[in-house]
Amino acid sequence: MYLGYVAAEQVTPALEGQEGELLMKGPSIFCEYWNRPKETADAFTPNGWFKTKDTAVYKDGVYWIEGCTLVDIIKKRGLKISALEVEHHLLAHPCITDVAVIGPPDMVWGQQVSAVVQLCKGEMLSVKDLKDWSREIMAPYTIPTELIVVEEVPRNQMVKVNKKELLQRFYPA
Repeated sequence: MYLGYVAAEQVTPALEGQEGELLMKGPSIFCEYWNRPKETADAFTPNGWFKTKDTAVYKDGVYWIEGCTLVDIIKKRGLKISALEVEHHLLAHPCITDVAVIGPPDMVWGQQVSAVVQLCKGEMLSVKDLKDWSREIMAPYTIPTELIVVEEVPRNQMVKVNKKELLQRFYPA
């Protein structure tokens, strides 16, 4: 399902409160990728809406962006898990200074919840300890089943984590 947005329009009333991909259209949205016609065709709907790849919900006149459709939504056992919400909870752990949650493929469940974490200097953390701590604040199906400890969570020049690269690095196909 697509949710649309343009300055003077809103979501179809029947779709309010439902999750979908956020689309944008308007004078401030770019119209093409320079010299990249295939990427441009893939990035826009046939009637000119830009596909943001963000999953959003429109409620009470506000768009709530839940995360990137491709990497921030993990589908496990038929449930949709927000990687951003899991990261938010894990950052409350006293040993964790930075985290990226990714959803590598799982033959049985579709995807699993895996946490790539940077720990405070001198700290150690096991999957068991993380699971025990997480049970107090997280739904059981959102608790990471894998823990990858790194010196530093890699970020690009925009200070964003490239989760696709993390998936390729730690879970090569």
